[in-house]
Amino acid sequence: MKSISGVYKGLAACAFVFICVFGISSFNTEEKWVPLLDKDMSQWETYLSYRHKDGYNGEAPKEKDGSIIAPIGYNKNVNNVFSVVEENGEPVLKVSGEIYGCVFTKQEFENYHLKLKVKWGDKKWVPRMEKLKDSGVLYHSIGESGKDYWRAWMLSQEFQIMEGHMGDYWTIANSAIDVRAFIPEGDMNTVASTRQPFLPLGAGTDLSGFALRSEDHESPEGEWTDIELVCFEDKSLHIVNGHVVMVLQNSRYIDNGTPKPLTKGKIQLQSEAAEVYYKDIQIKSLEELPQNYAAYFSK
Repeated sequence: MKSISGVYKGLAACAFVFICVFGISSFNTEEKWVPLLDKDMSQWETYLSYRHKDGYNGEAPKEKDGSIIAPIGYNKNVNNVFSVVEENGEPVLKVSGEIYGCVFTKQEFENYHLKLKVKWGDKKWVPRMEKLKDSGVLYHSIGESGKDYWRAWMLSQEFQIMEGHMGDYWTIANSAIDVRAFIPEGDMNTVASTRQPFLPLGAGTDLSGFALRSEDHESPEGEWTDIELVCFEDKSLHIVNGHVVMVLQNSRYIDNGTPKPLTKGKIQLQSEAAEVYYKDIQIKSLEELPQNYAAYFSK
């Protein structure tokens, strides 16, 4: 028979093991940030469509004889549109913007928090020479590239990256979503507001697939702007420099007239006739929507 002291020693040992195992597991409950950018762009692929010209009307470009010009296609990085440069020892994605297209993740993502920094370069290209510099983060991207008006991107939802318009929303191809926003009237745009009810936008609705961010929180010219995208189930939040500028839910797309959920997919970064830089691209999984974000959907 074991002595009383032996029993206590055994219980103490078990308790130590229990604390170690469960203590360590408790530290691992919070998902870690995973970097998505390295010097080799090993987690990304590319797609390039066309050098669009002024007056483009959505039709496929044609040769003089009327034959359709094929897009450049996948993983043909013509003129080094996408490259990685180094800044203070960190990899920075440079998008020249010369040709319409995108870099897109090899992996699909669902229920996540994405963050990155963005800064404008100096160059612009036709057909945006007299327009604002433009790019975008496209999320829940599915299917083949070239399904949008510009024949450059996958069906997706867009977190707009544009001068003065960080956080706007666009549908890409036949996507749709509900945005907390004011009802547009006449020539006015739909404007997001965390205090308004959800308004359906995009394919299968009576409104265009565009909404202006609630406020402008872009950093001054030449400085990096912090961008965050929170996606959980059918919900998403557009966040600029720590400010929630758009609240969205019921993410979907229309397939032969039938709405279908659009809640996971690849992430695209656009090349759209403007030079732009991205860095500190990181993502982490979400097991649930954090309460500070969930509150935007319970009002």
